[in-house]
Amino acid sequence: MKFNPSLDYEENIGHQTFLYGDANTKKTYYTAKFVQFLIELKNVDPKEISILDFAPPFSIINNIKLGGKIRDFYEDSAKCNNLFFEGEIIPPRLNAKNITELYENACKNFKKTYKILSSFNDNPTPTLIINDISIYLHIGNKALLLESIKKAATFFGNSYYGSSIKSDFSHLFSRREKRLVEYLIKKMDFSYFTG
Repeated sequence: MKFNPSLDYEENIGHQTFLYGDANTKKTYYTAKFVQFLIELKNVDPKEISILDFAPPFSIINNIKLGGKIRDFYEDSAKCNNLFFEGEIIPPRLNAKNITELYENACKNFKKTYKILSSFNDNPTPTLIINDISIYLHIGNKALLLESIKKAATFFGNSYYGSSIKSDFSHLFSRREKRLVEYLIKKMDFSYFTG
């Protein structure tokens, strides 16, 4: 289903919602708007909202706007239960010169994202927000991700799903990512394509 920017977030409470689309289609922005809706309009205690932000920092590589965190779009998300890792996420395809570097980048990202997913599973909150799920899916196991999603009463997440980020040696890598995102689309209560 195509995402409607005037979506009434009320219906997403108590459900699993997933936004997917190409780079620079406002997935993180709309996810941050949902956090803002919960805190400012529904008066949800921010500590009941866990944010797992897998996105790389905002950058422009090869004329493609990439990354960006929830906090870049909603400062008060800092009051939530943000689960952090050391260092930053690496855009795996665009920061690699060959297939070896591609998988080295993806492995480094996996270690970071796996750690905070596991941490959430040990201490879940009623609401779970995940920004840029595809970073975990490059190598990660979908079972752990689904376990996290099921532990929350409300889930809202997003993922890259497009063709603008590619390289000569990343075809199989991108195919796995696409297949797993399509699997998630079918598993969620609401899935919206952002373009």
